[in-house]
Amino acid sequence: MVRFYGTAAGKVDDKGRIVLPATFRDAMVRGGAGNMTLIVKKNVQQQCIDLFAAEEWERRSEKVLDGIDPELNTEDADFWTKYNDGVYTLVPDEKLGRLNLPSELLESAGITKEVVFGGVGYKLQIWNPETRKAGLLSDEKFKETASRLSAKKQ
Repeated sequence: MVRFYGTAAGKVDDKGRIVLPATFRDAMVRGGAGNMTLIVKKNVQQQCIDLFAAEEWERRSEKVLDGIDPELNTEDADFWTKYNDGVYTLVPDEKLGRLNLPSELLESAGITKEVVFGGVGYKLQIWNPETRKAGLLSDEKFKETASRLSAKKQ
């Protein structure tokens, strides 16, 4: 199982390519995703790009699909279509680990030249550095949320 942790900075070249940092490529190999097939998509709740190991994306998609019936329910079908809209399969080039990100994803995340990769366990997020910094919870809000979540477990 692939797990991504930590952050790393990167750049977008003139062709819209980014280099997947070695630490995250290594995480994929350690997690058993040696073929390096990746799924990228626009994040639904934040202004960034989500990057999943293909196996993780499939596992999460199956979980979503288990709760709906897009064959017999129109609302479920519309949801499933939107869920899969703008999902791309990418494989980093073998030489440098570059990914050619679709321009629509870069634009949706406000990414031009600089990026920050942020590992959140089951996926990697790709951010415009200013957007990520502005969107992170304050220390105080983080403490409040942690306290609220820990109270739910008791």
